[in-house]
Amino acid sequence: MTITEATGSAAGKPANERSAPDRAVLAADSRVPYTVPQPPAVVDADIWPSIATVPSTLKARVAGRAADAIFRAAVRRLPLEVRYPDGTVLGKAALGTADAPDRPYPVMTMNRPEAFAARLGDGGLIGLGESYMAGDWDADDLTAVMEVFAARVGTLVPEPLQKLRALYLPRQPRRERNTEQNTRSNISRHYDLSNELFASFLDSTMTYSSALFPESGDALRTVAWDGFAEAQQAKIDRLLDKAGVREGTRVLEIGTGWGELALRAAARGATVYSVTLSSEQQELARQRVAEAGYADAVTIELKDYRAVEGEYDAVVSVEMIEAVGYEYWATYFQTIERVLAPGGKVAIQAITIAHDRLIATRTSYTWVHKYIFPGGVIPSVRAIEEITEKQTGLRVRERLAMGEHYAQTLRLWEERFMSRADEVAAMGFDAIFQRMWLFYLCYSRAGFETGYLDVQQIVLDHAATKHHI
Repeated sequence: MTITEATGSAAGKPANERSAPDRAVLAADSRVPYTVPQPPAVVDADIWPSIATVPSTLKARVAGRAADAIFRAAVRRLPLEVRYPDGTVLGKAALGTADAPDRPYPVMTMNRPEAFAARLGDGGLIGLGESYMAGDWDADDLTAVMEVFAARVGTLVPEPLQKLRALYLPRQPRRERNTEQNTRSNISRHYDLSNELFASFLDSTMTYSSALFPESGDALRTVAWDGFAEAQQAKIDRLLDKAGVREGTRVLEIGTGWGELALRAAARGATVYSVTLSSEQQELARQRVAEAGYADAVTIELKDYRAVEGEYDAVVSVEMIEAVGYEYWATYFQTIERVLAPGGKVAIQAITIAHDRLIATRTSYTWVHKYIFPGGVIPSVRAIEEITEKQTGLRVRERLAMGEHYAQTLRLWEERFMSRADEVAAMGFDAIFQRMWLFYLCYSRAGFETGYLDVQQIVLDHAATKHHI
């Protein structure tokens, strides 16, 4: 039984069977209050060109009117309360439905409805995020509002109009495809923002991926910061165990992060070769390794995974495949197969999405691509299994689903980030950046809360390896 199957809501339902009101109520139970920074009256167009100016072309105005009509029609039936400046209220809350939850529905407040509609019409979901960054709308609980949309992402827009989306929504730019020439730039745009920025909300292990908490069920929804570092180390230790890492093991790590996995592998007596494309991560990871006394056991290079040579007993990679790009997933696994020693094991942690959603969105250009992870695509379990079976000699042997753990990981990051808003501002990250980062954390958490996203620990080895039951 996976962790996702074993944990449930207060009503005893698995995560993917909860209603949106159930999830909104539970999310509110564990929310720590904070003040969201408001954008300045005048936005610097050199830094935030899409935020400083509301789309005003004829095409944008026409698309905006259509988007406004579609949005209003959609939210009328949603477990949500959308408030407009003229006093209009839309959503199930306005209808006084009998199935209302014990707590009020989450509230979405429209500050500038015309600007919201124009951005939504011009950029679709990119416009939804940009309009939040600009302050066109706010939410009393941003994650809960995003959960309502995430739970119904495939049905919010009428099906006939969905077929037209490819005609007007942007596609990923060629300059952001994860070729060997582009990948360094894509990685740098996120991971080289500032080590200090990431330190402002990560725990002491500087681990930027889902933790694995000892709690389950309702207790998981209220995990606190004081056990966070241990939960991150538990995640890493499970991966190292599954990869068979022990004294003398030659480990390849694809995607260094800030060095915690390399440190824990070295502490077992392994030798580690770790590659990253982030100069900021390399610098701090090397520093942490040296301070821990493992400089002779750990090598951290600024190198594309495709350029790795040698032979390794274990390959580990934590939430790296999402940055590879779907065109290169076969290359990623072929590289792993090429360097994996006979009898070796692979343990990866990967964010996953349902296969039908992958097929529908793999070429889309989204708000996350534009502002957070250029070039990224989240795989499905089916895609991983099919690629490894058809294009490599690797086989998936074991999986652990732990999406609810990522939801709480993101909650803790969100609370920590917002509690340090003044420190983040002092680093030079303005109010619009902070609203962008908050939207990213809440948008992501909503995906895991609703089951739209999952995260898996996946163990692979050579197809010829014998297994004893």
